Amino acid sequence: MSDHDSPRPEDSFISHLIELRDRLMKACIGIGVVCVILFIWPGPPRIYDFLAAPMMASLPAGAKMIATGVTSPFLVPMKVTLLLAFILALPWVLYQIWAFVAPGLYAHEKRLVLPLVLSSSLLFVGGVAFSYLLVFGRVFKFINEFAPTSITVAPDIENYLDFVITMCLAFGTAFEVPVVVVVLVRIGVVSLEKLKSVRRYVIVGAFVIAAIVTPPDVVSQFSLAVPMCLLYELGLLLAPVFVNATRNPEA
Repeated sequence: MSDHDSPRPEDSFISHLIELRDRLMKACIGIGVVCVILFIWPGPPRIYDFLAAPMMASLPAGAKMIATGVTSPFLVPMKVTLLLAFILALPWVLYQIWAFVAPGLYAHEKRLVLPLVLSSSLLFVGGVAFSYLLVFGRVFKFINEFAPTSITVAPDIENYLDFVITMCLAFGTAFEVPVVVVVLVRIGVVSLEKLKSVRRYVIVGAFVIAAIVTPPDVVSQFSLAVPMCLLYELGLLLAPVFVNATRNPEA
């Protein structure tokens, strides 16, 4: 091949940008398709009712949530539907990211990246599900039991959505602890023996983080701190297995 026929660096860069644009468009289209399906069935009102179920179960009989904003009854269910559409379409989005970076990786690097992408997404969804199914009901019941009888408990739907998003992000991020441990050991930032030696400080740090990001009650703090400690131990167990499985054959 002559010099005239060889690809120029700027042409290669532009082709990568075009491919990145196409992958992002496909990811957005996937999210849009899921969003349309959710709008058709079950619909934003039912989706929000499902999200509000733990709070409604903890309220007195006949009590309901309120909407203080004029557009809140419309916008809040829409936001919940968009958020759910993104979570459901996350495997498709991650596949587009993987398809973009995979051609430039070696075989042992693919064995490193793909399990991390899959496990991190599953752990995040697992943290969100854990907070919704096991934590919300207990937290709301614990908080509402302290409400004086002279107060009518009627949470605002926007404040409730903000609280739910904060808690879901906190638990979803906390469940990424095994991935963080494995990555730190794999890239050589810290040794496995060092992580085992600082176990007691990690436990204290987990409770401090839980006290900061969760409501000021014992139930939610323990619900976040204890899984973080257990997932840290899981990361310590999986780190050597993952390092051996993704080792460069030439190393």
